[in-house]
Amino acid sequence: MEISGIITAIVIGTVIGVLGRLVLPGRQHIGILWTLAVGIAAALVGTAIAGAVGVADTKGVDWIEIIIQVALAAVGVAGLDRLKGRR
Repeated sequence: MEISGIITAIVIGTVIGVLGRLVLPGRQHIGILWTLAVGIAAALVGTAIAGAVGVADTKGVDWIEIIIQVALAAVGVAGLDRLKGRR
């Protein structure tokens, strides 16, 4: 993987993480770095799921892939918030 691919993954992961956090109601008690980590992981896993289902390469914007990624990010942020809330 080249440096441009790594930078792109970080930027897209940031956007996905923030969108996943915005989807959830209320305040989440996790930091921005955790949001970034969840977003990057959700972007990678969401792309893999979309590829397995066959909706990763479409003409135009891949809306289904983005929805999968944001949903995974929301689940990840909610799960991490619950783990941090138990302390």
